Amino acid sequence: MFGRLGAPEIILILVVIILLFGAKKLPDMARSLGKSARILKSEAKAMKSEGQDNAAAPAGPPSTDEQPPAQRTIQAAPGDVTSSRPVTEPTDTTKR
Repeated sequence: MFGRLGAPEIILILVVIILLFGAKKLPDMARSLGKSARILKSEAKAMKSEGQDNAAAPAGPPSTDEQPPAQRTIQAAPGDVTSSRPVTEPTDTTKR
């Protein structure tokens, strides 16, 4: 009964989604979902590499010449203007 989804059911579901959220918001929702998936993937990859680095390190006391690990930064996707830093505008120094 619930296992069969044919073309009419899928079309009906898509129509209901478009009516609920509106056609204008769907691309923004898809973009933010993709951005979230990229961030999640990069964080999982970083955690995995940290776990491998920690497993390879000796369990003895840390030496004094080691530096603390650098902070990670998450980079925005190309063309993503919402997470870019504000730029200071040049000031007008000419007298009028």
